[in-house]
Amino acid sequence: MENQLAKSTEERTFQYQDSLPSLPVPSLEESLKKYLESVKPFANQEEYKKTEEIVQKFQSGIGEKLHQKLLERAKGKRNWLEEWWLNVAYLDVRIPSQLNVNFAGPAAHFEHYWPPKEGTQLERGSITLWHNLNYWQLLRKEKVPVHKVGNTPLDMNQFRMLFSTCKVPGITRDSIMNYFRTESEGRSPNHIVVLCRGRAFVFDVIHEGCLVTPPELLRQLTYIHKKCHSEPDGPGIAALTSEERTRWAKAREYLIGLDPENLALLEKIQSSLLVYSMEDSSPHVTPEDYSEIIAAILIGDPTVRWGDKSYNLISFSNGVFGCNCDHAPFDAMIMVNISYYVDEKIFQNEGRWKASDLQIAAYAFTSFGKKLTKNKMLHPDTFIQLALQLAYYRLHGHPGCCYETAMTRHFYHGRTETMRSCTVEAVRWCQSMQDPSVNLRERQQKMLQAFAKHNKMMKDCSAGKGFDRHLLGLLLIAKEEGLPVPELFTDPLFSKSGGGGNFVLSTSLVGYLRVQGVVVPMVHNGYGFFYHIRDDRFVVACSAWKSCPETDAEKLVQLTFCAFHDMIQLMNSTHL
Repeated sequence: MENQLAKSTEERTFQYQDSLPSLPVPSLEESLKKYLESVKPFANQEEYKKTEEIVQKFQSGIGEKLHQKLLERAKGKRNWLEEWWLNVAYLDVRIPSQLNVNFAGPAAHFEHYWPPKEGTQLERGSITLWHNLNYWQLLRKEKVPVHKVGNTPLDMNQFRMLFSTCKVPGITRDSIMNYFRTESEGRSPNHIVVLCRGRAFVFDVIHEGCLVTPPELLRQLTYIHKKCHSEPDGPGIAALTSEERTRWAKAREYLIGLDPENLALLEKIQSSLLVYSMEDSSPHVTPEDYSEIIAAILIGDPTVRWGDKSYNLISFSNGVFGCNCDHAPFDAMIMVNISYYVDEKIFQNEGRWKASDLQIAAYAFTSFGKKLTKNKMLHPDTFIQLALQLAYYRLHGHPGCCYETAMTRHFYHGRTETMRSCTVEAVRWCQSMQDPSVNLRERQQKMLQAFAKHNKMMKDCSAGKGFDRHLLGLLLIAKEEGLPVPELFTDPLFSKSGGGGNFVLSTSLVGYLRVQGVVVPMVHNGYGFFYHIRDDRFVVACSAWKSCPETDAEKLVQLTFCAFHDMIQLMNSTHL
């Protein structure tokens, strides 16, 4: 990775930003056609006919007018969705974002040279912190390689939001403060914040123009740790960031009103490179079982993580690490990139929240991985998505509307599109797998049809031809024009198929590296399902709410693993 970064002098990280194409507005006819396809698995004939009539009425009526207004908006913006998506998906959300919006995941160091071991927290912390700061310097120098698909550069804007970025609560809408600057743009903050036992400490990481060394970082961390463990706990102001957003905004205003100095202190936290969180707990983790560590990172001690920060680097007493990140400024693959960089560096050189309602099941499937699925001409991501559909169908007896993240970073400031994995083809295949009268040949044919449909939809979504963000744009145009909400969006099938953030399966591929993560379910009766793919294994992290009697993350994961075997056996069968 270091060699790769060192060779990037010819290209600068952000040099292609001005030449990226604008995000397109899909065809209204195509979006509505795809929407109708997506609701089919959840409708009987009568329900589908009614929705079809609603869609036709929408297309020839208000939908066309809204679409024209959306096209007009797109003429003046390189990304017509960007501002809307940021507001609707993140900044307008009033529920506590630290649990419901943030993403989190463990560092992979425990898989090799840093297995859990008490007494290593500070020394390891100084090393992993130093590698993170090196990455910050590479980013400032624009030496992080431009991400590409083939020879096509992808949007790199989200990397600007990785450091020195923080969400600030508002009464009705939050805002994002970004203080990061490249070296050519000017000065950038060079301090970090350390949270330990309810207290906050700040120190600079640049001394006389140079990055401080791991021994110097260790000296700072040791001082903080000793002080916090020999004196009473601090007030734990950071816990306020886990509050409902409007209440947190009011509490913040109250703090500033008490003493103007409090504003300067809050801004010191907001502008910091990152927050380094010291936890006293020692969550269990092995290369086969990530459940406890992921739960601790996602729902640990709220007094030692600033939930609004773009990057909380979390350290545990047993020398295990992870991150908890606000989702508003960037998507998870940005964090995957820096996490992999740090893990590679370490490889090359050798809190808990009481009364949590969250169930985490995170395991590695080691019978086979990407190598075998590709050998069978099956796309590994689609393989996992269809296995999950089959697992959900077997567990619950009906299809599960599914959100899979599709990347739109081919386009200027592009982020994501919704890829709806629960297709008609997928459901037909799931039904055939549960029907003993269906022979192996027919099951295989239906599975391959489901693969083909999924692959095409993902390609369309990544090319800006998805429909969910398009429909969102039409809805927001209607709101801005003061028009009533179109019937399309109040139709029961809209939410039943996942519309409006009602997907029972919230999924994403974390990548093909050692980095893993997790999110909570979108809905109470749903699941969060993140996974990463390697040559010899698939690693999944599934979440569900314990208070929901219908869901079971452990069972869903085990059934998904069973589906992996079933799918390969289906391809291996000699009786077709």
